[in-house]
Amino acid sequence: MDELIRTQFPRWHGLPITPVEHGGTSHAIYRLGDDLAVRLPNREWSTGQAERESTVLSLLARHLPVATPEPVGLGEPGSGYPHRWTVVRWLPGHTATVSEVRSDTPIRLAELIHALKGIEVGDAQWVPHRGNAHIGEHDDLIRERITQVGGDPRLFALWQEALDAPPWSGPPRWLHADLHSGNLLFTSGELTGVIDWGCAGAGDPAGDLMAAWLFLDERGRRAFRRELGEFDDAAWVRARGWALHLAVLGLPYYRDTNPVFADICRHTLDQLCPGWNG
Repeated sequence: MDELIRTQFPRWHGLPITPVEHGGTSHAIYRLGDDLAVRLPNREWSTGQAERESTVLSLLARHLPVATPEPVGLGEPGSGYPHRWTVVRWLPGHTATVSEVRSDTPIRLAELIHALKGIEVGDAQWVPHRGNAHIGEHDDLIRERITQVGGDPRLFALWQEALDAPPWSGPPRWLHADLHSGNLLFTSGELTGVIDWGCAGAGDPAGDLMAAWLFLDERGRRAFRRELGEFDDAAWVRARGWALHLAVLGLPYYRDTNPVFADICRHTLDQLCPGWNG
């Protein structure tokens, strides 16, 4: 990475480069000096997310109640690295578990979703990673992965309920589409930042309501749902399906290679299916 910085952003060459441990799955992240971070896509399916995140944040950031990464440089492939990549402002804060954050976190998360829902979509054609119209696209794979994580019949039933739920009938709304603990930043327990907007797009808000299981506990879910009372039961059933989708795809794949994200998946399955043991 030092060579990428030297050749493309020489003004930052020589700043300390420090790997950042995080729960993300699609990028390697490095702190560059005190004020910057570098995001390098490390999966073929994350190719294009550098441009996507930069464009999406230019449309959304000023409307949001939390800080988001400010892109300051878009890097090109080079020095043996095959993808475009980004340099962003470093955001203060740290990731946390639900037991470590303030009791108003469900309200703060709901404020974020309300803010996203209120932003004009216009002609945006970005399809979110989750919250799109194709929840059943990988039905066979999801059922296979449920089996791999223990095959609890309750998980099969929750998945079928999500497939059977009425689809979103409103206009597409903006959503982050990956609101798990690895992408939420806290300062003294307060939600202050949201990172990794590479999966964002316009679609079914259920793709963000899934934070009820990805991050919150039962008490937090009740508060979260009260704050988001405009969404009907079907939206929450779809949201639960997207949460299950993330967890059962992620846990077998990252169990041994990304323990932070594997724990996010375990938390999600524990919330979806109390007493689950996979």
